Amino acid sequence: MSQQKNRVPAIAGWFVADGEQANLLGSQCKKCKSYFFPKETFFCRNPACRSTEFEEVGLSRRGKLWSFTDNRYPPPAPYVAPDPFVPYIVAAVELDKEKMVVLGQVVSGIGIGDLRAGMEMELVIGELFQDAENEYLIWKWRPVA
Repeated sequence: MSQQKNRVPAIAGWFVADGEQANLLGSQCKKCKSYFFPKETFFCRNPACRSTEFEEVGLSRRGKLWSFTDNRYPPPAPYVAPDPFVPYIVAAVELDKEKMVVLGQVVSGIGIGDLRAGMEMELVIGELFQDAENEYLIWKWRPVA
């Protein structure tokens, strides 16, 4: 009998997983309303603002594909690459509401030829790696059908 593993974010506090959906957790400056990901907690990165007050916000789950490339070499630690390494696509997606670009892997099964700048993408959950007790999750981008 196989024991079900705990599904946990690979990076605590960057996103929450609900089934197969992911919601990135960012912050919004209370003064100038700028959005940040990962969350900002010390000072507003907007050069025209000096605020240090933020609220945690869930970010858009959809956006437009801004840029993309394929990754043919394993990244350095702390990334846990499968052995043998499996190339994957990295996408830069501009979030609908926030108008900021967030990087992430593209789901497996999608090739470079399937993507085009400007297409709509959505955030989903994917596995980074597993150990004896846990399945470590990350967010990934998937073209909207």
